[in-house]
Amino acid sequence: MKATGIVRRIDELGRVVIPKEIRRTLRIREGDPLEIFVDREGGVILKKYSPIGELGEYAREFAEALHQSVGHIAAICDKDVVIAVSGAGKKELQDRPIHEEIERIMQNRIKVCANTSAGEALLPITTDGSEESYTAQIIIPIFSSGDPIGAVMLLSKEQGIKFDHTEIKVCETAAGFMGKQMEN
Repeated sequence: MKATGIVRRIDELGRVVIPKEIRRTLRIREGDPLEIFVDREGGVILKKYSPIGELGEYAREFAEALHQSVGHIAAICDKDVVIAVSGAGKKELQDRPIHEEIERIMQNRIKVCANTSAGEALLPITTDGSEESYTAQIIIPIFSSGDPIGAVMLLSKEQGIKFDHTEIKVCETAAGFMGKQMEN
């Protein structure tokens, strides 16, 4: 554990305030669920809870199946990071924080299909700018009990690729299935 040098007192109801700087750095917003852990030395650890993260192995297998069926990079993210990738973009996407544009898409329930071959601009995927090599993208939010919890993405680096209705339907099906798995 890394010490922050910040000390907070617990109030009479057992609450403690997480400092604004830490909430901003860790992208913790009002209403976000946190998991509470206790270590062997008696320390308390708070970790941002990711419902899709609970399905980590399942998400990896699903991304692999998507990649094998359509032949393009398949990625699944929660509301903070890319949790599963299959295909050529694994090193540049896996476990990377998602860009705020992807968060906005999820919150606003927007489906995105963009192709550079059609002159359309692609949205940034991660915060590190690695998406500049992509030529096409589909981003479909995943909903569980009506709330956005992540997204299914299909990406390509091949010149001249144009995603269309078929790839959109594949991603919508994947997102719907992932959302249903979270409800069970």
